[in-house]
Amino acid sequence: MNNLRLLVLLVLNVQAAASTGEQGAWPCFHGARRDNLAIEKGLRQSWPQEGPGLLWTASGIGHGYSSVAVAAGRIFTAGMIDKQTYVTALDLDGRPLWQRLNGQSWQASERQPWAVPYAGSRGTPTVDGRSVYHLSELGRLTAFDVRTGDQRWHVDVMQSFAAERPEYGYSESVLVRGDVLFCCPGGDGGYMAALEKGTGRTIWANTQVKDPVGNCSPVVARIDGVEQVLTMSAKRALSFDPDNGRLLWNHTFGNKRENNITDVIVNDGLVYASSGYGGGSVLLRPKRQADGTFSVQTVWTTELLDNHHGGVLLHDGHLYGAGHEDRGWFCLDFGTGRKLWQEPGKGSLTYADGRLYCLDEKGTISLVRTGAAKWDPTGSFRLPRGGRGLYWAHPVVCGGRLYVRHSDQLFAYNVRTD
Repeated sequence: MNNLRLLVLLVLNVQAAASTGEQGAWPCFHGARRDNLAIEKGLRQSWPQEGPGLLWTASGIGHGYSSVAVAAGRIFTAGMIDKQTYVTALDLDGRPLWQRLNGQSWQASERQPWAVPYAGSRGTPTVDGRSVYHLSELGRLTAFDVRTGDQRWHVDVMQSFAAERPEYGYSESVLVRGDVLFCCPGGDGGYMAALEKGTGRTIWANTQVKDPVGNCSPVVARIDGVEQVLTMSAKRALSFDPDNGRLLWNHTFGNKRENNITDVIVNDGLVYASSGYGGGSVLLRPKRQADGTFSVQTVWTTELLDNHHGGVLLHDGHLYGAGHEDRGWFCLDFGTGRKLWQEPGKGSLTYADGRLYCLDEKGTISLVRTGAAKWDPTGSFRLPRGGRGLYWAHPVVCGGRLYVRHSDQLFAYNVRTD
């Protein structure tokens, strides 16, 4: 094998790792498959009383709730500094590489006293190839150069798609599929839009949906032989044709606050959705008809697991997540919606190597065995404080490390087996 061919193969392997979520890559919110399941092995199955070893702490990323993306040997997140939104790139030792402005933060446009505790960045950057994409709270969608942070292009989605500012600002982490970027401006000029990822040019915009925008992020899946982009508005579960933006199906589902935040989960042709503030959970079966349209059957509904914003994940037929307010952590059977166990607490979570990493919003993270008949922790510890507010940023396990963000600080822990 000549040197050129070997180099090409190595580049292709690196690109494949970044796009499939192999060890060392977590390129977007909830990973490359957007299922919040890390595929890594060789991780600690229990923790000592003091928790895993802290490798480093990075400060200066700004206040907010954005999680991290890990790709191209770098870590990316977003945060609010002086009421402005910034995207930050760090190396794998937590050292800053670049920090770039991405417009005003949501707090800069909000004068109500109740808004102050909720200020800060929302969406997590999405890395694809040589670009990292970020949608700010006030709708500035920007493509930055992964290496230098230089701006490649930007689009003001509120202006371009005649959208009003969402109540809590945009929270979406944009989806990239092939050469196309999908986002939800939620405007009269397009509820969902597809853009050229290299230029920001609009490919299509769906104007059929007039709902207030949701606060979740889209996922892509094949259902009944048809590839679809799925998300939630404030009122409904929605499915779009990724090639032309046509609405394939929708199902009314939400809560009294019109605040759907949790990403949908697609498995074996079924779509799971959860809604906080008492909205509960629903499992749907979209079915393609002879004329190409879709009908939607409700498989089950339950008041349980009305997830607020900590996310729900599916592993081995079990749904894991926390309900709103004081309803606790839940494990439900995916096929039936039956409760398998319930435990006090509320927070966000991720999965890796047979364990849930459950981050309580008050700052305790627990390592919990999956597949058990009850809440079965194999270790927990209290995180340091990184600033004000609750611990709402979703944790990430990537490259043998646990990344947890609180306000202006990012903590990296070694969770690999010694």
